Amino acid sequence: MGSRNLEMIFDRVGHFGRYQIFLYFICAFQNISCGIHYLASVFLSVSPQHTCRPPGNVSQVLFHDISGWMLEDIWSRFSIGREDHIIVQLQNGEVWELTNCRRFRRDDKSSLNYDYNGHKSSFPCLDGYIYDKSKWQSTVVTEWDLVCNREWFGRLIQPIFMFGVLLGAVIFGYLSDRAGRRLVLWSTSIGIFLFGVAAAFTYDYYSFMIARFLLAIAASGYLVVVFVYVTEFVGMKSRTWVSIHLHSFFAFGTMMVALTGYFVRTWWIYQIILSTVTVPFVLCCWMLPETPFWLLSEGKYEEAQKVINTMAKWNKTRSCKLSELSSLSCHGPAGNKPSEVEKHSLSDLFYDCNIGTRTLTVWLTWFTGCLGFYCFSLNSVNLGGNEYLNLFLMGLVEIPAYIFVCFGMDRVGRRSILIFSLISSAVASAVMMVIPKDYHVWFVVATMAGKFSIGAAIGLVYLYTAELYPTIVRSLAVGSGSMVGRLGSIMAPFCIYLSSVWIFTPQLVVGSLAFVSGLLTFTLPETLGKPLTTAWEETEKESNSGKLLPTTNNTELENTAVISPGDSGPNK
Repeated sequence: MGSRNLEMIFDRVGHFGRYQIFLYFICAFQNISCGIHYLASVFLSVSPQHTCRPPGNVSQVLFHDISGWMLEDIWSRFSIGREDHIIVQLQNGEVWELTNCRRFRRDDKSSLNYDYNGHKSSFPCLDGYIYDKSKWQSTVVTEWDLVCNREWFGRLIQPIFMFGVLLGAVIFGYLSDRAGRRLVLWSTSIGIFLFGVAAAFTYDYYSFMIARFLLAIAASGYLVVVFVYVTEFVGMKSRTWVSIHLHSFFAFGTMMVALTGYFVRTWWIYQIILSTVTVPFVLCCWMLPETPFWLLSEGKYEEAQKVINTMAKWNKTRSCKLSELSSLSCHGPAGNKPSEVEKHSLSDLFYDCNIGTRTLTVWLTWFTGCLGFYCFSLNSVNLGGNEYLNLFLMGLVEIPAYIFVCFGMDRVGRRSILIFSLISSAVASAVMMVIPKDYHVWFVVATMAGKFSIGAAIGLVYLYTAELYPTIVRSLAVGSGSMVGRLGSIMAPFCIYLSSVWIFTPQLVVGSLAFVSGLLTFTLPETLGKPLTTAWEETEKESNSGKLLPTTNNTELENTAVISPGDSGPNK
């Protein structure tokens, strides 16, 4: 069925009536769960202050000139640095110096002075570690001692999760085109709940990582397919707003992580509570129908008609008879599918030098957007002040960012808003680097400004990319950009870890890439008011033309934007 006739269905039964609103909020609620699991590791993998556990029962503790405290209580009084150590005397008389990753036995048992120049023997932390429990009773790091020589095991938690996100988008994007959107939404939602709870009951680090990896695949599969599901139920007049604001519910998930982390300080309880957010959707997802678009593409006209009739009944409008649409007979008897569309390869995105440059610029923008999004979010615990409030604000600021995009892109232009967002995030990153350390409130404000800007860029880049390329490679362009963006998501945790080398490394990397991306975006054409192209020749003509040609709010894109979900889902 042609895209024009499909849009006639919404003209008849309503573009965003009560039925679509009902389905939209059911699906969007589950987006909260995806946002939760994408950022749950912010507190799951907290690495508290720690020191080696002594090889015996302690009779006396000495830290600098203070003695007599219990070893577990020393953390609430002091912040142990890299150069500090704790002196303990065991009940057998031995004196030990305890540091983060080593412990030393003094040969002189009578010396309890903090400074000691005599001979001492060095030993590894074979008896485990003692952790600061003033903020978290337990984390994944404390559960399996992911510190010192096992520190990188803890640092792999978020990158491995993001690799699962990349894999899930490919797997479930493919399956949704074959088995249907509804089946994928059901299966991924059940997977999110089961793997989320399973992660809380894992017995070792490796089983925890497997559960989280499978959770990432399921969450990514849902996030990708729900975007397509929603857009296939909403008409052109509301599709842009509806699709962009799906990101807002993801932001609510970030805020829930902050709130849950504040009240629950044991990692496995924290994980279970966050996983229960999926339960309401699992209980009511059976009410979700298959999309008319997919049913028609499979030749299931009777089922599609039932969905449209239900939509019209809820919206209190007159139903649209599919048999009345002339395009049904364009390809022969009902059930016949249109001829296959010619397939294109990645090399087609480098059609010539100008198009190749455009593709590289778009890819850099996707990469920068996702890298910055997760760098700002994951680094919120290192900003100073209350880390829970910081993360909450990082989620909250996304919502006005998406509203800004919706209003700005149709008034100022796609390119102008994208340039402004990227340059603004670069400026915010630069400001963060010059704010004195003690002014953590201003540092948080600058980080919020950076998150606002980079969030706006992510909210816009999908639509802008789709408008920059002709129909023959539009799906490929958006899909490749999305994959490059997910590589940025994988790299973000490593960028945060570089702050141990220099505290402002994340800001420097994100700011530099955002600034370069913003400058290169000047070379891209503006697409506001220009008709979409179908072939490279038209694209070249539009790029060389300085005039804005009339169009009906990019109707063709709105009608054809429902492409393979494996290629075009929201890039989180």
